[in-house]
Amino acid sequence: MVVFPIAVILFFTSIMDDGQPVEMPVGVVDLDNSATSRSLIRKLDAFQTSKVVAHYPSMSDARRAIQQNKIYAFLYIPKGTANGLLSSRQPKISFYYSSTSITTGALLYRDLKTISTLGSAAVGQATMRAKGYTPEQIQTFLQPIVIDLHPVNNPWINYNVYLSTMLIPGILMLFIFLITAYSIGTELKFKRSRQLMKLAGNDIYVALMGKLLPHTLIFLCIMYGFMWYLFGHLAFPHQGSVWMMLLLGLLAVLSSQCFGVFAFGLMPSLRMSMSICSLWAVLSFTTSGFTFPVFAMDGAIQTLAQLFPLRHYYMIYQMCLFNGYPWHIAWFNFMSLGIFICLPLFVMRTIRKAMLEYVYIP
Repeated sequence: MVVFPIAVILFFTSIMDDGQPVEMPVGVVDLDNSATSRSLIRKLDAFQTSKVVAHYPSMSDARRAIQQNKIYAFLYIPKGTANGLLSSRQPKISFYYSSTSITTGALLYRDLKTISTLGSAAVGQATMRAKGYTPEQIQTFLQPIVIDLHPVNNPWINYNVYLSTMLIPGILMLFIFLITAYSIGTELKFKRSRQLMKLAGNDIYVALMGKLLPHTLIFLCIMYGFMWYLFGHLAFPHQGSVWMMLLLGLLAVLSSQCFGVFAFGLMPSLRMSMSICSLWAVLSFTTSGFTFPVFAMDGAIQTLAQLFPLRHYYMIYQMCLFNGYPWHIAWFNFMSLGIFICLPLFVMRTIRKAMLEYVYIP
């Protein structure tokens, strides 16, 4: 309840501390070996995310290096590239990259495409300068439209901001799901359920509140500590207020605990209830929408996505905390988390009967 959540928080925020992958290994097949090709290679190596680590004599060797995970991409410059550029014969250069890792493939694709564009632009600039064009005319011709790019609320394109803010809460919810079902199930397993009910005056509400309230306080401390660490210590960007953080953390903890109680009520068995919680927590990473948008999924999946607490946590975080919109914009998601909190009401009688009558079967 304490050590593993803290370890998860430190682990995920540390491995993505740089924000983006840097100096990813790429190779070069330079059959032209001219001043122009060497200039392109130096520019590729100068990018923050790319590092030229090897030159290969042929495409077969470079392809084999990608398949062996020695490099993630390579640039192929055929013989006669420089002469073709100078004589305006439009020579072709190629780049190959692996998309086994989506982030790595996208970043290296961007660098390699930029290098290809820079090569043609450099030759065009030299040709136009020789013809007497002014720098302003050359700039207008080579870049007729200037892009003014403003990534909203995350101008650094920091992957730690995108991923840690959702991966870590999802894992914390997984812990809460499992520990809640486990803590109730162990009362049956170790034959303490009747004693618990006797201490609670056979009132299942008193029994569960007494059992789970200490867990709630510990999980709230973990959740609020996580939020302070991200938004306070690491200074992750956010537009929401402290009260919104406190409310979101409270709803996340309570909805996760209540879902764990509900899962145990559906299957009053330690093994089966923990299996349901594990399945629901793992599926929530897919259906939350932080890696792949829910609106692009199949219609049935879009509907099922509303059955996962992490989906509503993500929507509230995006709208009210990350972008700073008022709470009523996410009223549906607040209401949904409230419904999750009310789920145990539908299974209290089943849990009471299990505590008083069921016999644990390994």
